[in-house]
Amino acid sequence: MLSTLFGFFGFTFFVFFYTAYRLRNDNFKTSKDYFLGGKSLSGSIIAGSMLLTNISTEHLIGMNGSAYKNGMIVIAWEVTSAIALVIAAIYLIPRFLRMGLTTIPEFLEQRFNSQIRSIVAFLLMLSFVITLLPIVLYSGAINLESVFDISQNMNISKQTALTYTIIIIGSIGSLYAVIGGLKAVAYSDTLNGIGLLIGGLLIPIIALSSIGDGNPLEGLISVYNYAPEKFNIIGAHDSILPFSTLFTGLMINQIYFWGLNQTIIQRAFGAKNLKEAQKGLIYTGILKIFIPLVIVLPGLIAYYYFKEDYFESPDLIYPLLVKKILPLPLFGLFAAIILGAVLSTFNSVLNSASTIFCHDIYKKLINKNCNDKSLVIIGKNVSIILAILAIGIAPLVAFAPDGLYFLLQELNGIFFIPISSIIIAGIFFKKINTNGAKAGLFFGFIFYILSTFIFNLNIHFVHLWGIEFLLNFIIMFSISHLYPLNQNIIENIVDVGDEWKWIKPIGLVLCSITILIYILLS
Repeated sequence: MLSTLFGFFGFTFFVFFYTAYRLRNDNFKTSKDYFLGGKSLSGSIIAGSMLLTNISTEHLIGMNGSAYKNGMIVIAWEVTSAIALVIAAIYLIPRFLRMGLTTIPEFLEQRFNSQIRSIVAFLLMLSFVITLLPIVLYSGAINLESVFDISQNMNISKQTALTYTIIIIGSIGSLYAVIGGLKAVAYSDTLNGIGLLIGGLLIPIIALSSIGDGNPLEGLISVYNYAPEKFNIIGAHDSILPFSTLFTGLMINQIYFWGLNQTIIQRAFGAKNLKEAQKGLIYTGILKIFIPLVIVLPGLIAYYYFKEDYFESPDLIYPLLVKKILPLPLFGLFAAIILGAVLSTFNSVLNSASTIFCHDIYKKLINKNCNDKSLVIIGKNVSIILAILAIGIAPLVAFAPDGLYFLLQELNGIFFIPISSIIIAGIFFKKINTNGAKAGLFFGFIFYILSTFIFNLNIHFVHLWGIEFLLNFIIMFSISHLYPLNQNIIENIVDVGDEWKWIKPIGLVLCSITILIYILLS
C-alpha cells in the first residue's frame, strides 16, 4: 500500500509543481492571458491538451467497458476523429482565427445576431454542468475507488466513498482552472498526456505478454482466437453502433466535437499563429489513430479473462483488468495517471465554461463595460460555482445499461446537433438568416428530446442525429425564405500568418489510414 501511495502522490505532485514552475512569470491580468493562454501555445502543447481534454475516465472506463461487451465496433468513435480533425484544420480553424474569436458563440453574433450568441452560450453552459462534468467526475471516482478500495479501508458504503472521491477530484481540478487559466490546463495536460499514453499502453502490453507467455503478439492471437467476432469493426444493424451510423450522424458529431466545440477548439484559439493551430489539430489526429490501443483493446482482453461475467455492469471491467494484471508497485502511478486524465477534462471544461460565460453572457448581457481584470475575477468565481454544481450532480449518475460512454453521447445529442447545424449553416450557407437559425436551433432541441426521451421511435440515437441535422436545414432554409432579412455580415479580419504547408498532404494520409483501418478490420 505504501508503494501505491508513493507512486500516486509522487506523479500527482510532480505535475502540479511542473505546471507551477512553467507559470511562475505569468500574472494573468488580461482576459487573453487567462482564457487563451496569452496566444502562446505551440502545436505539440495544443495536441497534448486536446487529447487529454478528450480522453478521460469516461473513455478508459466507458469505452473499454463497451468494447468488452460489444466488441471493436466502438472504435468508430475514435478513428473517424482523424477525418474530422483534418476538416477542422483545413476549413474551420483558419476562418475562426482570422475572425479573432475567443469563443464559438462569438461567431454566431458576427454571422447572425447577439441573441443567438447568448442562447447558444447558455445551452453550452447547461450541457457542461448537466452532462459532461458530472459523468467525468463519477467515472473517475469509480476508477480510484477500485484502485484504493476506499470504501473497504474506511469502512463506509461504496456510494459514500464515491461521493468523497468526487469531492476531492472536483476540488483539485478546480484549482488548475481557477488559478492558472488555459495555460495551466495546457501544461498539466501535456505531462498527464504522456503519462496516459505510457500507462495506458502498459495495460494491454502486460496483459498480452502474460497471455502469450512473454510474447504480446502470441497473446493477441490467443485473444483473437477466443472471440474473433469481437474484432469485427463493422457493426450489425441491431448492434450498439451500426456501421451505417458512420454515414448519418457520427461524422456530424465528430466535426462538431473537434471543430466547433469550445472545450476542444479553445486550445487552437490560444495558438501562436495559424500554423501552430493546424499542427495541433493534425498531431491530435495522428494520436487518435493509436488511442484505441488504450481505450478499446483492453476491453477485448478483458473479455478473454472475464467472459460474460460483467455484462450487466461493463463499467467495472477496466478497473478489474488493471487490478488483475498490473504489478502492485505500479498501482499508485497508474492511479495518478487516471486522476490526471480526469483532472484534464474537468479543468478544461471549467475553463471553457467560464470563458463562454464571461465573454458571451456576462460582458454581453450584464456588464458591457467590464474591464479585463474584473473579467478574470468573474471567470474564476464562475469556475468555482460550476465545479460545486457538477460535484453535487455527479453522485446522481447511475450505471447506464450500455455504459457511461454511450450515456454521455446520448445526452450530448440534446445540445450539439442543434448548435452544430446553425454554425455549419452560418459558415457555408449565406442564404440562411437569423430567423432561420433561431427556428433550426429550437426545432432541433425539441425534436431530439421528444424523439429520444419521450417517444420510443426505435431508431438508433446516432441515426436520429443525422435525421435531425437534415430536418434542421430544411427548417432553416424554409424559414429564411418565408421571412427574409436584410443582414450585413461583418467579420473581423486578423492576421494570423500563413497556413502550414504540409496540412493537406498529411491530412490526406490521415484520411487514407482511417479508411484502411476499416478495410483491414472488416
